[in-house]
Amino acid sequence: MAVTLPMTSGREITLQPSKIIALGLNYLEHIRESQSVNVQNFTDAIPGEPVLFPKTPNVLIGPEQPIVLPALLREYDFKDCRTDYEGELAIIIRDRIKNVPEDEALDHVLGFTCFNDVSQRNFQRSDKSGWFRGKSLDTFGPIGPRIVPLEEIGDPQNLRIQTRLNGKVVQDSNTCHMIFKLPAIISFISRNFTMEPGDIIITGTPSGVGPIRAGDVVEVEIENIGILKNPVMAE
Repeated sequence: MAVTLPMTSGREITLQPSKIIALGLNYLEHIRESQSVNVQNFTDAIPGEPVLFPKTPNVLIGPEQPIVLPALLREYDFKDCRTDYEGELAIIIRDRIKNVPEDEALDHVLGFTCFNDVSQRNFQRSDKSGWFRGKSLDTFGPIGPRIVPLEEIGDPQNLRIQTRLNGKVVQDSNTCHMIFKLPAIISFISRNFTMEPGDIIITGTPSGVGPIRAGDVVEVEIENIGILKNPVMAE
């Protein structure tokens, strides 16, 4: 799925990533709410290295496009069918990189934007393969509203990040609270995978995640970037 977003310069960038690499468990307060999230391999232990998982490109949608809760979920007898919002800072990679040292990592960033790492919790709990399906259903990756380059965003490791559900603030934190900082994240991922231009890294969510339902509206706002707003509907 391709999504076209404006840069702050006015030109538009069409994102067609070969991969989306996501971090789990990258904010301490989110780790501490592991009991309420209740998915496999999500514990209150602080990880020794970044916890990586994929989201597939079919998740991508732009601002104002609907997050669609798939009809497939109605075929399961889930006692509590739960799909959650997760507001996050996203990194867009500028060029092809491999084995990048931390002190050069930010040189390879095209820009930053908002991301909603929508997550189907029942699949995350039950699938023997882990988090893959619950993270990669169609429309489960809203992104936008614009891409802000490093030289215009200020300190990307000190940005307020909020999520609002139907106008109510449900997540409110700062990127300074990441366990693994942005240069370390990019460097670590590039040692594991060759990153291509337009690939996306999403950097983890703070505490306050919770369920979405048809009719809801979710907003992810990050300082110096803007507001990513998406309605929720049932298929």
